[in-house]
Amino acid sequence: MTDATFLIERLKKRAEFLACAQAPSCAKGAVVVQARPREDDDGKVRVGFTATKRIGGSVERNRARRRMREAARLLLPELGRPGMDYVFIARGGTVSRPWPRLLDDVKSALIRLAADRPAPHVSRAKSPLPRKPTSS
Repeated sequence: MTDATFLIERLKKRAEFLACAQAPSCAKGAVVVQARPREDDDGKVRVGFTATKRIGGSVERNRARRRMREAARLLLPELGRPGMDYVFIARGGTVSRPWPRLLDDVKSALIRLAADRPAPHVSRAKSPLPRKPTSS
C-alpha cells in the first residue's frame, strides 16, 4: 500500500463476489470491473480478482490475476473510493495485452464507475431566515 488514505483488503468469500455481480460494471478492453458501494460505515476498499477457465489453463489464469492485482495496487489508491467493493474479472486478452494498455483499461473502467456512481445524499441545513412567501 502506497499513499492511500484508506485501507485496501481482499474479497475472499463467494457471497462477496456474488454481491458485486449485482452491482454496476464496466468492461474496458481486457478487463471487467464491478463496483458495489457497501452499506457499512467502514472506510476500507475491498477488492477481488477472478479469471474463468475461458481465459486458459491455470498458468494463464494465475498470470491474468497477477496482472490485475498489480494494476489495482497501482490505481486504486488514487481512483478507488472508500466504502466500495471492487471485483476485477479477466477477459480473453488480459494475459497478452501490453502493460500500458491494460493499465489504461483498468483506469478508464474505474473512472467510468466513479462517474456513474450517484452522488451521496447531502442534507441541506435550513436557512436561519424564513423565506418570503411568493405571490402567484
